Amino acid sequence: MGYDYEKWKKRFENRSDITLALTHLTREQLLGDGTKLSSVEVLIKILKEQKIIGSTKTGYIHGKNPAVCFQESPQYGIAQNLIHENQYREELGGKIRYSSNGLIFLKRYVYLRGGRPVIYEKVNNAKKMLPEEEWWRIVSLDLDDKENIVDWTHEREWRVKGDFEFALSAAYVLLGSSKSYKEFIKKADIEILKSIAGITAIAPLAL
Repeated sequence: MGYDYEKWKKRFENRSDITLALTHLTREQLLGDGTKLSSVEVLIKILKEQKIIGSTKTGYIHGKNPAVCFQESPQYGIAQNLIHENQYREELGGKIRYSSNGLIFLKRYVYLRGGRPVIYEKVNNAKKMLPEEEWWRIVSLDLDDKENIVDWTHEREWRVKGDFEFALSAAYVLLGSSKSYKEFIKKADIEILKSIAGITAIAPLAL
């Protein structure tokens, strides 16, 4: 018998360093009219539209195609990434890249919608290897200069070209604090709460 879906799942279930799921984290968003949405409100907006809008060059996407980004890290790895971002934010430039709120999807679900692991490489090298239509998969990796290290491999990033449309029943909501949980429960439509696959909290892992 071949290596089927159940055997594939068991391989992942017996490992703590890899996961069957992919996580997309949200952050605050400033709308064109000056309105600021919290990361939870952005999450609810995504759920209402059942779509994550792809990022462009401002989101470090190369080429002409936007893409949606996910992390393949297990939840404790996501928590470690968030702790590091918070502790060293000023040292790393002060930019808030994402919050501890977001969405989780099973890896195969994302794969069947075009999701693939990114290609970590020096950008110019990667562009020589890939057709321009595939440049959305490139993430810079450059360890040459000890004073200017570029390495995002800790995110184990996957991307989907363009926007990512999904069914609510496939979406697990990730919330990073009791405050975020209460905001989500208060502001999310009842149909969203009834339709999503579930809610999980990262707070205990990050404390």
